[in-house]
Amino acid sequence: MPYKKPKIEKVIFTIGEVAKMMDVETTVIRYWENQFEALKPKKNKKGNRLFSKEDIEVVKLIHHLVKERGLTIKGAKQKLKDNPEGTSHDFEIVKKLQKIKQELMEIRDKMGNEA
Repeated sequence: MPYKKPKIEKVIFTIGEVAKMMDVETTVIRYWENQFEALKPKKNKKGNRLFSKEDIEVVKLIHHLVKERGLTIKGAKQKLKDNPEGTSHDFEIVKKLQKIKQELMEIRDKMGNEA
């Protein structure tokens, strides 16, 4: 039986990697860290920020509120303060709907190529 290399899943990300995922500058993420209590990545001995998957979910939620929904920083902070569970739930629904939309578009494109 051949050796099967185990799949290694990354669990810690640098601020540069997170910024690239979100298509924002690292300064934006640093600013959000100062503005939102929920975003507190760990720091190594050098002071480099290390983001867990949970931290990245917080960044995605802040990005959604500020960049996609157009809320101000103050408005996003208030929304997270007033209803953190509801805001996270709403964000999860939006992500699922976006995934469904992408799948439907792929199906449409495949059907268009077959015709």
